[in-house]
Amino acid sequence: MRQKYVQCLSPAGFHRMAYVEWGDPANPRVLVCVHGLTRCGRDFDTLAQALANRYRVVCPDVVGRGMSDWLRDPQLYAIPQYTLDMTALLARLDVETVDWLGTSMGGMIGMALAAQPHPLLGPIRRLILNDVGPVLAASALKRIGEYLATPPTFASLDEAERHIRTVAAPFGQLSDAQWRHLTENVVKSGTDGRLILRYDPDIAAPFAAAAAAQGEGKDIELWPLYDAIRCPTLVIRGEHSDLLSRETVMAMTARGPRAASAEIPGVGHAPMFMHDAQIAVVRDFLG
Repeated sequence: MRQKYVQCLSPAGFHRMAYVEWGDPANPRVLVCVHGLTRCGRDFDTLAQALANRYRVVCPDVVGRGMSDWLRDPQLYAIPQYTLDMTALLARLDVETVDWLGTSMGGMIGMALAAQPHPLLGPIRRLILNDVGPVLAASALKRIGEYLATPPTFASLDEAERHIRTVAAPFGQLSDAQWRHLTENVVKSGTDGRLILRYDPDIAAPFAAAAAAQGEGKDIELWPLYDAIRCPTLVIRGEHSDLLSRETVMAMTARGPRAASAEIPGVGHAPMFMHDAQIAVVRDFLG
């Protein structure tokens, strides 16, 4: 694993986006894996190690998370800025196309990139949407917004892990070592010596504004974006997901890129690809 950074630009100035890279740096086959709303690129360590013999696997920390900088203007924490940052990353990687695996928010960023008009082949060769699609359930958005708005602090790593196990229970059955891994990469020491979550609390503001603009109890629908995608697409759903419904998955298989689909048993929002059977779903689609 190699820790790297790329310089990106927003209307408020420059910022650095961190990413980790696995596999042969000269391999032209690149898989970009992008995490969910409050997570980080290290979520994909197990998957990256499993695929590093075939791919150069690149796992960024979206700005405001992980090892990346925080934005000076919190209102920029939104898909348009994230797509600009990822464009800078793709330029740094010096490849014409990549395969893309995006969990939740990472999948939305992937959809936004794949849907852009392009005179030839777009930047995404194959797209994997992990428990996200063009309909975002209002009940799930409310649940996420509630814990996002009040980030806790912790006296110890054990206390932090108990919190992560609670809020991330939909990840499914994981080993003690896996839960510790998912915890230690998303916490850091705060100014008072207590541990804090490794994301900018201000990401909550644009998230809440978007939900409020949609209206109480209303799903967010992005079908025009999805219908513009032309690359081969796979949608993966956790069996118990509250964000992505089976009905939405069925519609995704019938319109737009007519995605292939897979459902991961015993998991909610979202599969973490820390088990061989889940990794096989990704490997088989990528070929």
